Amino acid sequence: MKKNKFLAILIVSIGLFAQTGRADEEKPKSLEAIEFLTGFGRGRVHIHEPREHLDQIPFLIAFDFNLKPLTQKLNFNPRSLLQFQVEPFFSLITRPQENIETGASFLLKAGFLPQTSKFQPYLKIGAGLDYMTLHAREQATQFNFTETAGAGFHYFFKKNTALTMDYRFRHLSNSDIEKPNRGLESHFILSGITYEF
Repeated sequence: MKKNKFLAILIVSIGLFAQTGRADEEKPKSLEAIEFLTGFGRGRVHIHEPREHLDQIPFLIAFDFNLKPLTQKLNFNPRSLLQFQVEPFFSLITRPQENIETGASFLLKAGFLPQTSKFQPYLKIGAGLDYMTLHAREQATQFNFTETAGAGFHYFFKKNTALTMDYRFRHLSNSDIEKPNRGLESHFILSGITYEF
């Protein structure tokens, strides 16, 4: 069931990205912004007895694509932020052992206030691919999938430059490709800078 849910999310995300790419040919500014984020993540992992903290320092670059050219074709014209994000990331795992994690997430981001507002709160949800060098008892594989949900805001202190704060909850598992597959859950607090084009 989890595997089917993940595949459905991934197919929809790739379809939206493909549609946004075609809109880019018609309107050259479909890539609206780029975000640089870092922060701290914490979860629990079973390496030894008892379970230990899984601490990491992520580094993310998010490419924000405007979904409004697509929604306008469907007669839906939101005034708020509506984006598809492609977000490659790299994380340093600092605890319980030094390791690394890398991958990419595909996220839908929707705002609440008009996109011209200096303060722009938003929600996001998505899925992604992940490779972790850490060997955990919860996961039989080091290649995994992620499901992410979060909230945050942009505060534009200059015309095209914003401070960004972001909270995320992430579930990581291998979608039952191999057992065990009990999953790892983590919370992330991120901050950084967003440049709007």
